[in-house]
Amino acid sequence: MSDLKSIYRTLSADPFPRTMTIILGDQELKFEKRTWRIDGEDRGLRYGENPDQPAALYALIQGTLELDGVTFREAGDGLVSTLTEAHMLQAGKHPGKINLTDVDNGINILQYLHAKPAAVILKHNNPCGAAWNDQGLETALKKAFWSDRIAAFGGTVVVNRGVDAACAAFINESYFEVVAAPDYAPEALDMLKKRKNLRILRIPGLAELETFADKPFLDVKSLADGGLIVQFSFRSRIRGPQDFLQAKAERDGTLVQARTPNAKEMDDLLFAWAVEAGVTSNSVLFVRDGATVAVGTGEQDRVGCVQLTIYKAYTKYADWLCFTEQGVSLYELQAKAETDPEARRILEDIQSRTATAKGGLPGTVLVSDGFFPFRDGVDLAVAQGVTAIAQPGGSIRDYEVITAVNQADPQVAMVFTGQRSFRH
Repeated sequence: MSDLKSIYRTLSADPFPRTMTIILGDQELKFEKRTWRIDGEDRGLRYGENPDQPAALYALIQGTLELDGVTFREAGDGLVSTLTEAHMLQAGKHPGKINLTDVDNGINILQYLHAKPAAVILKHNNPCGAAWNDQGLETALKKAFWSDRIAAFGGTVVVNRGVDAACAAFINESYFEVVAAPDYAPEALDMLKKRKNLRILRIPGLAELETFADKPFLDVKSLADGGLIVQFSFRSRIRGPQDFLQAKAERDGTLVQARTPNAKEMDDLLFAWAVEAGVTSNSVLFVRDGATVAVGTGEQDRVGCVQLTIYKAYTKYADWLCFTEQGVSLYELQAKAETDPEARRILEDIQSRTATAKGGLPGTVLVSDGFFPFRDGVDLAVAQGVTAIAQPGGSIRDYEVITAVNQADPQVAMVFTGQRSFRH
């Protein structure tokens, strides 16, 4: 067993060259490999997605790219790729590929959430929980964590405001692998450093993400045969409530039109669509009061994704009751309930309250990264108490989907985003 554990402590060899050049037509982009001086030696990425995959991080150091009149992000726009020793306030078990791509996806989400203090907790390049509010970063952190306490274990925390002592104290209550923030109060940094394996990153650009949102980067997808697909990175067109489109459709000369969301629903839909930009598709999200309630990722069919996300909401709600009231996880209580009558009684009570509360879903809004091809997914969400939905629109069954929200009692609101946000 000790030999197996050593796999994760062993650094992968780095055979990659110091520089890399990409030439697209007559435009040239030059990159340099990023390494850090840690414990007296130069180190690059710990390893790739798995310990037996060598990997390297490259930063753009020279050149600009312009395609179809659009200027891409330039060398001075670096965030994760330009981290230096000065930014790595504590290296912990210095970062591997997954650690940095989780931070990067946190940035991808937060670039649209600069208006309020916001926090994202990520695992396996998907958000476990996210929140923003006017009350402050500590509140956002707590809401993001309690959205999915189970998945947050061993995750990455990315925030868009400086971390103070209260935030650091909350972070230290749980196990995280990485924390990234624009800055840290001295006492907060001292507290976080007590976790010796925690990677603590200071990324000043996290406080200025609004300057990045309109500039794409060159998104490169590698194929199994060594080929490449290049694309413009996704850019959200929804930056404010005014950017949503009215949900309406016509069939046989009859026009249907959905209710417009109220101000609170609009704010939650705006937040949810920003988070959706960082979720692997097919996906849907339930959000209430500026925080995710459940995040559904990577499903092949949309109605199935809605079903599984509802299941997740119920599970996380029951776990929240277990942990806050009994000090154990839902799964620990379930195991104990197999032989302990009192534990069984407590579990049944928690399950009953979870069912009554519908997993905390009543009053939520829902966003979907792709249109609803049928009304079935919408009907499922409406039955759980969703009050508003945002989705791309453009299905040949938009008429039926809008009819579904109009038939709800009370009537559910719907808007179109006018764009899809698939992420693979």
